[in-house]
Amino acid sequence: MGIQIFSPKGDPEGFVKIIDKKTLVIPDRLGNRRAGSIENILQNPKVALIFMIPGKSETLRVSGIESIVRDTKLRGTMAIRGKNPDFAIVVDIEEAFFHCSKYMKRSKLWEFEVWPNLEGLPRLAETMVDAGKFDLSESEMHAIVINDEVERLY
Repeated sequence: MGIQIFSPKGDPEGFVKIIDKKTLVIPDRLGNRRAGSIENILQNPKVALIFMIPGKSETLRVSGIESIVRDTKLRGTMAIRGKNPDFAIVVDIEEAFFHCSKYMKRSKLWEFEVWPNLEGLPRLAETMVDAGKFDLSESEMHAIVINDEVERLY
């Protein structure tokens, strides 16, 4: 088996906890309730992560073996707004290295002035209604999406 895809993670600065030189911990927050990361770990514990910091063009790549933990004390160190993550993902690091910044510079990812104009692209709600054949209007679905972003972020 190859390396599994790890779903995107992001929280305020410092959300990845460094335990020691060979171990880090990442909170697994409430998301789309698909449990993609957890399923991937159970199928294959090998992982490759890429860390991107807004405004920084170099990235850090870390690979290793991951495991799922429910340690209450550990998860408590990752609480946001009084909510602990449901799980923590421990990564035993096998390799870590920096990528050069050429591809980030070429992509202009951090240069918002050159981002493409998104006018004309459908909102998530519109796509969901069209593809999911929901019995809701696009406006009703958009209200659900916005509420979910506010109420279920943590």
